[in-house]
Amino acid sequence: MVPKAGTGEIKAMYIIGENPLVSDPDLNHAAHCFEHLDFLVVQDIFLTETARMADVVLPSKCFAEKDGTFSNTERRVQRVRQAVNPPGLSKDDWQITCEIGSRMGYAMTYPDSEAVFTELASLTPSYAGISYARIANEGIHWPCPTPEHPGTPILHGAQFTRGKGLFHAIDWIAPAEQADDDYPLYLTTGRVLYHYHTGTMTMKSDGLNERSPESFVEITQGDAVGLGIADGDQVTIASRRGEICARVHVSPKAVDGTVFIPFHFAKAAANRLTNAALDPVSGIPEFKVCAVKVSKAA
Repeated sequence: MVPKAGTGEIKAMYIIGENPLVSDPDLNHAAHCFEHLDFLVVQDIFLTETARMADVVLPSKCFAEKDGTFSNTERRVQRVRQAVNPPGLSKDDWQITCEIGSRMGYAMTYPDSEAVFTELASLTPSYAGISYARIANEGIHWPCPTPEHPGTPILHGAQFTRGKGLFHAIDWIAPAEQADDDYPLYLTTGRVLYHYHTGTMTMKSDGLNERSPESFVEITQGDAVGLGIADGDQVTIASRRGEICARVHVSPKAVDGTVFIPFHFAKAAANRLTNAALDPVSGIPEFKVCAVKVSKAA
């Protein structure tokens, strides 16, 4: 979608709870593409880097400010209940969706989140047996096809749904970008324990920021010596797409020829460096490998 925004094929975007102007690869190009949109709407709980570019920001409630359900990655459907009052004019996500639908000519009126969930369960066979009453105290794993069904904590027991597993042989494909004399190191990106994704929420926590206050570049002792840098130095990391500054962490976890940078920190966004080349099958960008050079900051 982002490249198509840049070419004009996509004219408008409505982004809910995501911050692509920190999480997308090749951020300079991504920002250029977003600037080409005729209309950008962002629905979120904070004014993120992406929300600052929006024509309209729709303020939604956070998890502690609303009633409803969450389905986690083990398929457990769990109740959440409002613990604190929301600020300003923020609304439940479902209320925002319903108001938009109604203003576009499709009346969507529900008294509360339970009514929304009841409709969802009536139309979704894997949720058919789940109700607010059944998950009042403990969540239930879908599929749960009937009100008497206990739920399915283990999805594939004796066999997969299709029988045997399906495996595909694939050919190894080299990274789109190779290290060379100009950019001699490989960059890989990832997470740190204390922050989640683009730090939209975790960086509002003083305790987490104390543990992980800034971006860093993790490098081996041998590579650091070869570059004339030391642990704690401020360095510039540059790729063919951009550059950032970060502090050096000499680490035994690093691999010779490769540096690691977490992508959470907008002030030193690793994704200013990463390559937007796409995997030919999944369409996922090549976040985990690009060529960079590291030098001591002036």
